Amino acid sequence: MTLQNSAERNKSNRGFASMDAGKQREIASKGGKAAHRQGRAHEFTADEARVAGRKGGEVVSRDRGHMAVIGRAGGQARGRNRAQQDAASNAAE
Repeated sequence: MTLQNSAERNKSNRGFASMDAGKQREIASKGGKAAHRQGRAHEFTADEARVAGRKGGEVVSRDRGHMAVIGRAGGQARGRNRAQQDAASNAAE
């Protein structure tokens, strides 16, 4: 097993995960194109995508603590944006 750098935690130079993002994308693209050519690739219809999205949303929304964090972050971002807009409009006057 070859190591990339002794300072790193024994990472191997082998395997998909060790490749740079561009190389991974290139290989994945070839695999996707091959699957489509062979008729093995699945393409979601709008209805299938809608159902999948609803299932994911239901799972995430069960975690009330997570939803509170998301809501709080959104409210804080909105407040920051409003303050920046107010500051910009006051500076322009």
